[in-house]
Amino acid sequence: MEARCPAEAALGPDHKRETALTSHAHAIARREDARSQPALRYFWLASLSMVLILAQSVFAAAQGNAPRSFADLADRVSPAVVNITTETMVEGRTVPEGIVPEGSPFEDFFREFQDRNGPGDRPRRSSALGSGFVISEDGYVVTNNHVIEGADEILVEFFSGEELAAEVVGTDPNTDIALLKVEADAPLPFVTFGDSDAARVGDWVVAMGNPLGQGFSVSAGIVSARNRALSGTYDDYIQTDAAINRGNSGGPLFNLSGDVIGVNTAILSPTGGSIGIGFSMASNVVTRVVDQLREFGETRRGWLGVRIQDVTEDVAEAMDLDSTAGALVTDVPEGPAMEAGMLSGDVIVRFDGTDVEDTRSLVRQVGNTAVGKTVRVVVNREGATETLMVTLGRREEAESAETESAPEAEPEEPSSADVLGLTLTPTSPDLAEEYSFDEGTEGLVVTGVDDTSEAWEKGLREGDVITEAGQSRVAEIADLEDRIDEARDAGRTSLLLLVRRSGDPRFVALSIDEED
Repeated sequence: MEARCPAEAALGPDHKRETALTSHAHAIARREDARSQPALRYFWLASLSMVLILAQSVFAAAQGNAPRSFADLADRVSPAVVNITTETMVEGRTVPEGIVPEGSPFEDFFREFQDRNGPGDRPRRSSALGSGFVISEDGYVVTNNHVIEGADEILVEFFSGEELAAEVVGTDPNTDIALLKVEADAPLPFVTFGDSDAARVGDWVVAMGNPLGQGFSVSAGIVSARNRALSGTYDDYIQTDAAINRGNSGGPLFNLSGDVIGVNTAILSPTGGSIGIGFSMASNVVTRVVDQLREFGETRRGWLGVRIQDVTEDVAEAMDLDSTAGALVTDVPEGPAMEAGMLSGDVIVRFDGTDVEDTRSLVRQVGNTAVGKTVRVVVNREGATETLMVTLGRREEAESAETESAPEAEPEEPSSADVLGLTLTPTSPDLAEEYSFDEGTEGLVVTGVDDTSEAWEKGLREGDVITEAGQSRVAEIADLEDRIDEARDAGRTSLLLLVRRSGDPRFVALSIDEED
């Protein structure tokens, strides 16, 4: 058996070929007759040089495209990457009553002290930090919606140190994207979007931004996964192990060509810090949103007007379907689909020339189609296929009308419950004031954490707001309990929670016990 040293075995056949060629050339050059004839010696030395050049080329090819440094890329794109600082006026907390007993001799003293220093619930300023990047020389800046949501003032700081005030052009909470505009005296350096669909698992990527408020920073890694769906209808996340921390939100994820293929948005972490699982919204989603925000100041997504669910194996068997592909229509309220003749029980298998895989793919296909366009929709109805012509409406208008027509619910006293080691209470204006989160936030407020629980170990604390569980929104305790039951029924041992702290989102997976 041929023995090889570990280094040779690791370098592989190209290196072995290089070693053999080099040894052969040396052997020829050492021949007695080569030393005795100058012309022949020159010939063999020239041959040796060619062999060495060939070997170097083979070794370089074996190294592939791995970069030796990201410095040139950082120098080229960093002028377009910005830090974003926001200022928000937050209502102060009222000074608790009962500090001085009624009738106490100190009562007048404290009342006089408060009168001199103003009310105890005086508004205060709250600051937040994030990242962004310039996409045009006339000053359009992309960032995350959660970075600037509710801000009274937005300041954009450039790599050069220059600071400019920014105005909000438009936002899209569904994809967590916001478009800002700054006015500058000269054309600004900018970066362009690349094709996120061309990114492959294993490709090098570079993240830039303002992690933890430390200022401009660069981190590198690879694409760990593609097409991640975390919590939203239109999600298409690139997962990367490039370090992303709080403050990186809204910053760009670059490929090695210097094109933006993602917007850094969230991390999965039990501690709140980077553990190498970060998520960037894919550029092919972002560009469509940005184009609409730039043109209209808002998004305009197509609307089909149906309620749908995935086709499971037992449903497919019951309906005598060949596969589980498609989206099963469960309800057809008044809207475009009803006008086109769609019925409950239809299975949508093709939309505007593209096959429908499941409900998520259909929602994205419809949302990416222009409002007012008439499209062909192929449905399976009682074993036969039919083609319907549907003129799409606008989703935002439909959702607004549905909200306005919904009956106003009677306010109820918030109820608390202990779940997964957490004491949870539905959000309310009082809790929003107490824990300084946006009053319109919907979810469950953590009002207590068992310090012996897994939730405590993974960094959940009082004041955190759980807005989603199992990739579905939660507004009541019952919603969370339903998600837990669904996860157990599906055979899962943990539940993914979307937790917001000071507006910043992160995902935390908690174990679910049978007896919880």
